Amino acid sequence: MDIKNRSVLVLGGWGLVGSAVCRQLMPERPKSIILTSLLESEAREAVATMQKEYPKAGKNFFVPWWGNIFVPHALKDTPRDEILQNERWRRILIDDLLDELTRPVLERSTIFKLLSKYKPDIVVDCINSATGIAYQDIFHSAREVRKALRDTKAGKESPLLDQTERLLATLYVPQLIRHVQILYRSMQIFGTTTYVKIGTSGTGGMGLNIPYTHSEERPSSVLLSKSAVAGAHTMLLFLMGRTPDAPITKEIKPTAAIAWKKIGYGEIKKRGKVIELIDCPPESAPALSTTLKLRDPSLPVKSLHSNLRSVFIDTGENGVFSRGEFEAISTPGQMEFVTPEEIAESVLYEIRGGNTGHDIINALDNATLSPTYRAGFMFEGALREMKRLEKEHDVQSIAFEFLGPPRLSKLLYEAYLLKVAFGSVREVVKAPAKAISAKLETLIRENSQLRSKVISIGIPILMPDGKTLLRGNDLKIPPYRGENELKITENSLNAWSHDGWVDLRAANMEHWKSRFKIIMRQVDEIPPGETSSRQFRSPAYWDSFKEIDPGKLVGWIFSEEEKGKRMKA
Repeated sequence: MDIKNRSVLVLGGWGLVGSAVCRQLMPERPKSIILTSLLESEAREAVATMQKEYPKAGKNFFVPWWGNIFVPHALKDTPRDEILQNERWRRILIDDLLDELTRPVLERSTIFKLLSKYKPDIVVDCINSATGIAYQDIFHSAREVRKALRDTKAGKESPLLDQTERLLATLYVPQLIRHVQILYRSMQIFGTTTYVKIGTSGTGGMGLNIPYTHSEERPSSVLLSKSAVAGAHTMLLFLMGRTPDAPITKEIKPTAAIAWKKIGYGEIKKRGKVIELIDCPPESAPALSTTLKLRDPSLPVKSLHSNLRSVFIDTGENGVFSRGEFEAISTPGQMEFVTPEEIAESVLYEIRGGNTGHDIINALDNATLSPTYRAGFMFEGALREMKRLEKEHDVQSIAFEFLGPPRLSKLLYEAYLLKVAFGSVREVVKAPAKAISAKLETLIRENSQLRSKVISIGIPILMPDGKTLLRGNDLKIPPYRGENELKITENSLNAWSHDGWVDLRAANMEHWKSRFKIIMRQVDEIPPGETSSRQFRSPAYWDSFKEIDPGKLVGWIFSEEEKGKRMKA
């Protein structure tokens, strides 16, 4: 891709890799670079640094933006702990995380607002998403809930409700899924053409024997959660890369520590706060007894009224290390390290269409086992055997509702009813929609065995009057989400009918007629005598429309009408 005159959004642009990516992009002459960070001060610092390095770029070339992209836009500048402590905010977060992704949920998200404002052509995501999600520490939240449960069972007062909601807001997988869903939909809407993620292995390239933890067991559950989230993130991006209307999707995944930003001497800070020097005089130190308090305000701790100062190496988001720490972690056989400039160079090559060999998405594409010639060769044989058995046992094998979605079963049975009632595609097209609806109603009323097979798998039948519903106790649509009784409106009725009800109303029959006309028109547009490999759904594929094949029809609907077609073999 030509980067010249393209707008680039660098998520995490204040960080070590983000800054290197900006510098690598500059010779390509993009139109603008939007630099984001969690805090306003960081975003403005990043822009000021770049403006100083590239004074000829123009005053408005580098654009600062700040906030948390994992929460609704209204909460983007609110620290996560404050969100979780506020009952109303906490519930907004949980609702947007666990409810369906509706248009309102999408539009109030931070990512949507960000992309709608700048409409970037290219997004380079340098945020350490796996760390941000996994270090919320679901294990700690779960311990708090378990303690509250024990206290509640013992008749003690406990913050069980608050702790449970905090746990729900910390669930890793829902957060990750919603993040990728919103990111994909937003980039699709606003025309982003290329998305490059800087991922992580979670352990700096080391294995389950990694010795670095934060006082947890070895290996650390929190650290392994980071790896698990990083792997899940990669698989979701792998799926996004197989989605036809998604941007070109790539991921560079360093498997080493990333260093460095600067080397210096000064105050040592942790999470932006200086480390105060304290002392515990030996003559005042308490003796150990039978218990140990993890926090004890009565200890004779003495402030030295100064802060820790030393020589350090700044590794960006991973913090500052002492010489000893950096030497240990970079020793051959430990994490070792890779420079941000090398990562940024790979990013640039991949955006321009090069092949660095470091794109994880491409590596997965080439390493997965795709559909095979042998399977394709055997496909017709399997169908012939199933048809033989259908004839032998005098049954039709239509749908069992194991595969899902319920819409699949609904469409298969609707196509089958049309086949039984009319025989061929051409006969359906010739008949008026109301006549089709009436004929299918008669078929359903008179054929109790067929009717039973449909409703027994959880697929109800909506009769032509739009009021009579033939059903069993089990309904696949709408799914149970905590409420047993739902209000019926015109919109909900149409949504349920679309998603998983056999719909005998005339409007749906008109829809089937339109489908058939489109398919017939596609076949008619094939030049006479065309026998090349160019045409997949030829007249022979449809058997010249002599009969209706439910499986082929639904495959066409999912691929063509609903744009659910795979783009990679």
